[in-house]
Amino acid sequence: MATLFMNIHGKVALITGSAKRIGRAIAVELGRRGARVGIHYWSSEREAQETLKMLQEAGADGALFQTELTNTLAVEQMFRDIAARFGSLDILVNSAAVFSPSTAEQTTPDQWDHQMNSNAKAAFFTAQQAATLMVNRGQGKIINLADVAGEVIWPAYFAYSVSKAALIAVNRGLAKAYAPHIQVNAIAPGPILFPEHYTEDQKKSAIERTLLKRQGSLQDIVSAVIFLIENDYITGELIHVDGGRHLL
Repeated sequence: MATLFMNIHGKVALITGSAKRIGRAIAVELGRRGARVGIHYWSSEREAQETLKMLQEAGADGALFQTELTNTLAVEQMFRDIAARFGSLDILVNSAAVFSPSTAEQTTPDQWDHQMNSNAKAAFFTAQQAATLMVNRGQGKIINLADVAGEVIWPAYFAYSVSKAALIAVNRGLAKAYAPHIQVNAIAPGPILFPEHYTEDQKKSAIERTLLKRQGSLQDIVSAVIFLIENDYITGELIHVDGGRHLL
């Protein structure tokens, strides 16, 4: 029986939201392992250029793709550009997301749409387009960055939590839709990088709500991504990299 084991070296990867933070760390590590990397961004052009420079310094082949992911026509064009630049696609990591507070009472229609469109709709249609290129290879890996909030629903981040719950459902549905050749999985990070608006008390509280009582690192998420790319028998899974937060 043919194996779907994927050697990252020489593969083409697109990382959405890879101008900074977790997306950047994933993009740079894949580049170091020999992948040809598409760096997606929307408004963070300076940071995206920095990510590209880091890839080039590592001897990796990278290219920038500026796209508003909630615009499905723009997403279709991005994948035409990816095909023109790299020829195909093997790996998609949906890292782009928005995160803003709103309780159930405070959430406005605009806030609801912004969170749902950015965190669930964009990931779905990006994966849909990625799959059209992956079928040419006969294999592919799609990894969605979800959140434990999608399972426990944070009252202070109601719309965000629901959008991540939708993403978890999208992840499962795509795994069914694209089997057996494309594996689709999700990662739920815990307290890795805190939002800029978090106070020190909020950071301490987030850490205390983990079983391990400490903050995770970017490498924890990157390692999980590498594992899911290289493994050949996991699909439809949600892997918690949250220090046990989802158990509390």
